[in-house]
Amino acid sequence: MANGGTTDKMKLGFLTAIGGPEKGYVAGLLVTNQFGRPLEFQCTTPVRPNRTQQILYGPTLVPFIMGELIARTLIEKVAVKPELILTDRPEILDLRHHVSMPILCMIEPTDDDETLRIGKQTFRVHESFPSDHQTIGTRAEALLSKADLAEPLVRVRTALEETIMSRAA
Repeated sequence: MANGGTTDKMKLGFLTAIGGPEKGYVAGLLVTNQFGRPLEFQCTTPVRPNRTQQILYGPTLVPFIMGELIARTLIEKVAVKPELILTDRPEILDLRHHVSMPILCMIEPTDDDETLRIGKQTFRVHESFPSDHQTIGTRAEALLSKADLAEPLVRVRTALEETIMSRAA
């Protein structure tokens, strides 16, 4: 994938979370090279909000836990910093307020001008950071024109489920 050297060493972060308020939320971050090969993986322990937090945070609880608490911790913890974060959880988009790299959330395909098509998937950026759309632009499209960017997120989710099961045993 020679492209004047601009995409030869691109690092992508695939970030997702599973769980709920009763068992707790667990997130994982897989950093890969442009070919999808793992460079680093980190995951969190379950974060269980108590009843008081559920009441006080209301509808902002899940975005706070996923974006600000666990996702931010993962980004800070990884030694290999991704240039771009891809997620399938809209709640994780709030992480963008705390990091400098663009975050893309996978959505169902639409004809909306606000979406970005990369590989086989359609993404959107955080509404407060519309310039991320242009930042990603041609570089990601050229690099990943045929990529299945959902597949690494499946790997992360499977690893999280495996981790939870092994902790329960």
